[in-house]
Amino acid sequence: MAAAIALRNDFDGLALRRMSKQTKDAAQARRLLALAAIYDGGSRTDAARIADVGLQTLRDWVLRFNARGPAGLINGKAPGNASKLNGSQRQALAAIVERGPVPAIHEVVRWRLADLAQWIWEEFGISLSETTVGREVKALGFAKISARPRHYAQNELAIDDFKKKDFRPRWKRSAKASRPEPR
Repeated sequence: MAAAIALRNDFDGLALRRMSKQTKDAAQARRLLALAAIYDGGSRTDAARIADVGLQTLRDWVLRFNARGPAGLINGKAPGNASKLNGSQRQALAAIVERGPVPAIHEVVRWRLADLAQWIWEEFGISLSETTVGREVKALGFAKISARPRHYAQNELAIDDFKKKDFRPRWKRSAKASRPEPR
């Protein structure tokens, strides 16, 4: 059986308990308390039982704590997959979105995400889904704007006249004879 990994010597159990009281992150507080139990001379098995985790997870916490201190016990956000487009490809995408399509060349009158995905495939040989293209375009600072549909026979003057009319209900109190008497 291998020897346990030693904890940093610049902290002690009391300091970790104080930090666990001050933190707003519940997971970090639980991890700090488990490590405080180790600092106070408890076994790793007891510390794992306190935190309700396995020994391997506790070992991972010790490694993170030794490397980055108490901040290493905070769950970070996963970096995710790297982008398939590089900087120059993003600039080319931004330029073509800014210019807009040329109907004779691109065979469309406005860019859709499917059209941009096809253009990226033809230009760079990179296959991207429409969702990914939408994320890339949004990251470049573009917003999806679609025109509000209008009926072809819509009359602007009739719309203005309609807006000027007063359609508030004209309520009148009914005559006393038509109201039922309270019981």
